[in-house]
Amino acid sequence: MLDWIRIGLLALGLVFVATGLLPLSEARESFDEIWPLLIFLVGVIVLAELTKEARVFDVIAARMAMLGRGNYAALFFLCTAFASFVTIFLNLDTTAVLLTPVMLALAPRARIAALPLAMTTIWLANTASLLLPVSNLTNLLGMQKIGMDAQAFAARMWAPQVAAIAVTMAFLWAFYWRRGRRGDLRYTPPAVEPVGDPVLFGAASAACLVFIALLLFKAHVAVAAVAAAAVVLAAFLLRDRSRLSWALVPWQLVVFVTGLFLVVPTLSRHGLAGLMTWMIGAEGDPYRAAAVGAGLSNAINNLPAFQAVAAVIPAGDRDLLLALLVGTNVGPVVTPWASLATLLWFESCRRHGVQVPMRRFLATGAGLAVIGTLATVWALVHVG
Repeated sequence: MLDWIRIGLLALGLVFVATGLLPLSEARESFDEIWPLLIFLVGVIVLAELTKEARVFDVIAARMAMLGRGNYAALFFLCTAFASFVTIFLNLDTTAVLLTPVMLALAPRARIAALPLAMTTIWLANTASLLLPVSNLTNLLGMQKIGMDAQAFAARMWAPQVAAIAVTMAFLWAFYWRRGRRGDLRYTPPAVEPVGDPVLFGAASAACLVFIALLLFKAHVAVAAVAAAAVVLAAFLLRDRSRLSWALVPWQLVVFVTGLFLVVPTLSRHGLAGLMTWMIGAEGDPYRAAAVGAGLSNAINNLPAFQAVAAVIPAGDRDLLLALLVGTNVGPVVTPWASLATLLWFESCRRHGVQVPMRRFLATGAGLAVIGTLATVWALVHVG
């Protein structure tokens, strides 16, 4: 069903272009803007998928459980740190789509309650995605308009990111991890399992380090993702070609993003821009911009929400654009469709037989969205 929605969005965008509702010149401008993002998406998803196939995530998760030595508080801090790291450097979809199955597979081996692990991955997939442009597609969509490189962006967003993670950790512990919620006093550390192919494991680990290093040295995100993906692809070509297939290419995301960049500009030309201008107001209030971004994200999805609102914010108003990013990154934790990562996360939970109590999910997500967004915008305004 989700694939048909993506295809339908692209088809609608192409109809808009064919009928002249979106001029061909503007469609070309949109494509010029997104093609580097599409290359990045393909590269980083291939990197993450093959890293998972090399069992890098499995080994790290098992080592974390061993380091915790049966203590849930220690495991809590290790899991939140790991999920935050993966989100920041490898994109929120990696955390939601690839790290979630690893955590859920770890749960029965260590006799750990599955729901706390699952909620850790999905909440931090959203709220820990503020620090770097690569952390979230919304960040990449806004970088050209914001006009900051990765280092400047991180320097501006470190305090908001700390605030967002801190509030998320408080909510995770209060509603999912404390003993009254998880039910167990201690857990059983899992036994060490040998790595299947040490060469693939080492190559995938090295590829992730290459990706991070290139970002630190100000390489373009598309270049960094392709270079890192090439390293791990070469290793699999030499060691295990059977795991390479076209299924690694995230065509669903490519179709969705392309359609989004055709549909939203069309709607903006025909009345949406006026509505968005009225919603965020003329005062330039960052709290209002973040609230609008969070509300629209939970209503329709964070990517179209960001695109629609960002289109009416002047390019020079960095504070308002960054506040909007807070709303569309930290806020989409209430409804299952608020972000693409959340939709994919629900599917992963279903496949692993993990029951997500919907009322509890909605209520705790609403609290996190409100308090997390307010605290993060406060940090953006007063500290960052």
